Amino acid sequence: MCSFSQSKTDSFLKPSDTLNTLRRNAVVISEVTLGTLTLVGLDQLWYADYPRSKFQTIDDTDEWLQMDKLGHTFSAYQLGKVGADLLKWSGVSKRNQLIYGATLGFTFLTAVEVLDGYSAEWGFSWSDMAANAAGTGLYVGQELLWQEQRILMKYSFHQTKYASQRPDKLGDGFLEEVLKDYNGQTYWLSVNVNSFIKSSKLPDWLNVAIGYGADGMLTGKNEMVNNLLISQNRQRQYYLSLDVDLSKIKTNSRLLRSLFDVFNTIKVPFPTLEFNDKNGFKFHYIYF
Repeated sequence: MCSFSQSKTDSFLKPSDTLNTLRRNAVVISEVTLGTLTLVGLDQLWYADYPRSKFQTIDDTDEWLQMDKLGHTFSAYQLGKVGADLLKWSGVSKRNQLIYGATLGFTFLTAVEVLDGYSAEWGFSWSDMAANAAGTGLYVGQELLWQEQRILMKYSFHQTKYASQRPDKLGDGFLEEVLKDYNGQTYWLSVNVNSFIKSSKLPDWLNVAIGYGADGMLTGKNEMVNNLLISQNRQRQYYLSLDVDLSKIKTNSRLLRSLFDVFNTIKVPFPTLEFNDKNGFKFHYIYF
């Protein structure tokens, strides 16, 4: 019974060799429904708490040492990958995977940016849009050039002391901090070694990862809060580490392969060399 269930699951998860209209329609309807409900929910539950305004733009390029921009790039890349993978599962042509699937992140984040534009608290940001385009371009460009993702964009997080000082901005509790505390976030470009340097001595899953983070930020930039200038020791951080490309680990289980795809968004903790613009080099035995 267990073997039969496993076989049935693997059969369901296996991408279709030809166009499967039932799968394609289910994917399209699900994406449109989920995207619409998410945007309506954001409009009613989040933006409704702030004053509305006429459509406005802002220039927030210099905020949060650009960590928020990397967040946009990461989101667009990962959502685009999910969109393309779902259409591949449906048997849609490669061309349409890139046109209609890989642009999922850019389309959704553009809609969110428009909602920002009508909020007095924020505004439509062209630099956010550029970051969204960069994430989509990273995925599409590699598919056009190499027909595979040799350079993955990944994420890691560790809790910091700053969230407790400004929980309204940086998050109250672990789940909020994962999304809001830019001090604890690191964004990585994880490069598969064997995709560029063929070597029988190196495992196919071995990656070299280059990361960027920032620290010491209580506000987007040096600004007044409650008529006081918050003292901040802001610094950029650059990282060099190893990583694992879970998509390169061989397995016959489609379920395991799907789980690997989900967790491949997260940088695997490894010893890491850090360089920051305040204290120079620092070595971490394990870095999250």
